[in-house]
Amino acid sequence: MNSLGTDGGGTAHNAAYNTVSGDAVIVGPVLMAQRIEGLQLPTPPPDVPPSQGPVPSRVFVNRTRELADLRDAALSLAAGPEPGVVLVVGVGGVGKTQLVAQAVRRELHQLFPDGQLHVDLADHRRDGVVDLAAVLGEFLRALKVHKDYVPAGLAERTALFRSVAAGLRLLVKVDDVQHAPEARALVPPRGVLVATGRRVLPSLLMDGAALIDVAPLDETAGTELVRRWHADADEGTAADVVRLCAGHPLALRAALEWLAARPQLTLDDVVRDLTAGRYGTDDDGAGEAMAVAMGTAGETEEGGVGEAVDAVLDSVVAGVAGHTRHLYDLLGVLPGTTATADLLAAAGATRVDEGLGELLSCRLAVLVESPDRPRRYRLHDVVRAHARLRARTLPEERRRAALRLVVDFYADAAAHGDAVVLGDRFRIQPPPDRSLSELAVRGTLFTGRAEALEWLDAERVNFRAVIRVAADEGRYEQVWRLCESLWALYHSRKHLADCEESGRLGIEAAQHEARPDVEVRMRNQVARAAYELGDLDRAESQLDAAVDLLGLVGDPRLSGVVQESRGLIALARGRSEESPGAAYDRAEEARQFFEHALAANRAVPDPHGIVVQSYNVAQALVAGERWADALDVLDEAAGTARAGGDEPMLPRIDLVRAHAFAGLGSLDRAVAAAGAAADAAAALKQFAKLDQALELLAALADRAEDRPLRAACEEKLSALRRTMGLRPPAAPTA
Repeated sequence: MNSLGTDGGGTAHNAAYNTVSGDAVIVGPVLMAQRIEGLQLPTPPPDVPPSQGPVPSRVFVNRTRELADLRDAALSLAAGPEPGVVLVVGVGGVGKTQLVAQAVRRELHQLFPDGQLHVDLADHRRDGVVDLAAVLGEFLRALKVHKDYVPAGLAERTALFRSVAAGLRLLVKVDDVQHAPEARALVPPRGVLVATGRRVLPSLLMDGAALIDVAPLDETAGTELVRRWHADADEGTAADVVRLCAGHPLALRAALEWLAARPQLTLDDVVRDLTAGRYGTDDDGAGEAMAVAMGTAGETEEGGVGEAVDAVLDSVVAGVAGHTRHLYDLLGVLPGTTATADLLAAAGATRVDEGLGELLSCRLAVLVESPDRPRRYRLHDVVRAHARLRARTLPEERRRAALRLVVDFYADAAAHGDAVVLGDRFRIQPPPDRSLSELAVRGTLFTGRAEALEWLDAERVNFRAVIRVAADEGRYEQVWRLCESLWALYHSRKHLADCEESGRLGIEAAQHEARPDVEVRMRNQVARAAYELGDLDRAESQLDAAVDLLGLVGDPRLSGVVQESRGLIALARGRSEESPGAAYDRAEEARQFFEHALAANRAVPDPHGIVVQSYNVAQALVAGERWADALDVLDEAAGTARAGGDEPMLPRIDLVRAHAFAGLGSLDRAVAAAGAAADAAAALKQFAKLDQALELLAALADRAEDRPLRAACEEKLSALRRTMGLRPPAAPTA
């Protein structure tokens, strides 16, 4: 069997080289080395350490002991030979995250010169389980690892994170930790993890974690805070406000921000309203539910933290403008965790900018950091719990009407994102009725592939929640439409756990609608996610169910995508076979699947599908050591790709061609094809393919005892991997 590897990339050729066979060109050893040395790599990203996390408030009082304890714990752990953990515990909204932000600004940033990473695990938790692979993917990208180098599986991402961060002094800040394994998985190899949560995790303390307990403010500190915000406040009145808010910083801030927007009122008015219970808790257990949401169950007696915060939020919401109150209630109805003005307008809100401004000024909503274009807003988790409790009291039809509008917005927007990211691929659903500009309050949601992908990724948590809501509401067509469109995100950013979860809901939706064509598509997507995660048995079981449905569908391309997936699994199984005979059998099995897929695409015809499946057939032929047959298929595929302008496929074709020439023992042609692959991959910015081409060239140079070429490839690989964010650079393999 060929031991040089699989897959590759290449396309542009220099006219000074003499064409010998197909696209292979003969160049001398020195000239090829110079050609590799001259490859243009992308400009490295700015060498600026990541600095993630909430911005520290300019008004911050007391917490002297907690700040000192946090500083001392971080100093001690940072000085040690092993990474450490600090666990910051307190009720929801008590100021844990702000405490950490203050400590970082004042002193801790000096201890971690290589940067700060931050994640709120609430954004990645579903059914009580955190998607740690997604978190690590975000960390790797923040550490400037190019997306092409972020692997799919959790184990691989964990290993890469530890490798990239091995030489870095990092501070990792993680909010909403509920279980010890969530924290352990994110500890940097050389640095400190600061985790905030609502309860003590004994197993972390047994591991050596330092504990910082953050209690509500006492009367003295709370009074100082109130008088910082309201300088002319009477000390006794300020103390009354602190008592009525149970010393809870979030409640104090909400009450004082509300008052600041109403200069005709005084602090006495706030005390009077809260004392009278004018906007107190409802009779439906809202105070208890709020306490549970805050992690303070058992504190719901009169004056307890949960009830106090609930009363303050009721008071603040009752005092805002009507359109703002409607917006607040709508935020309580929305699935997911963040919202944009575009979404809120689509869901029926009016005067959205004014309402959001008032919610921001009252500190009920906050802006969220996001790499995509629209500004994103979210409610603090304690406030969100309050908003959702209010939403339960809304008329059912009003709530469901808003959810229908939300689902429709996301279904149309995701379809546009899919079209921009993946172009003219085969889709079952028709184009969306609304244009991109119709979905936006102003301008457009995104322009270009990169922006579309960032927007889809920023909405990932919301998409997950919206698909569930659509399924619960019986909006089955919207469920599978969303699932089909989100392949553009799931495949590009390797959110494979999300792909499997949504795909299962898509399968159920297809069955409800008696759409075997959709079910085939959904099962294939779930199978591809399982395949990329390395679970070939689970992938195969999904494909077996899809095959049983193929007789009920009309479009031959659905058969093609299923057979392609079966072929990829057969190739993967062949690579793990120990005996050459079994490996050859797997290669032949894969070839037959790919031939079926090729025939299905020719029947349409689908030019891109024809090129892809021809390329796959050639891969199977190379795996079966049928070198000459593979070259014939590749020549035809390259001609079809050029005729159809399918330039991105040419690098892949050239790399497989290089393997075929190497299998025939024609090293000069193999080197020429791999060199062409490197040229084209660099020109097309296909950096993963460029990496593969350079690895293959290095291996071929080793076989040919061409030291200059080997040295040139190693140097270029090292530079490429540094540019792609890998530290230290991975060594090329032979």
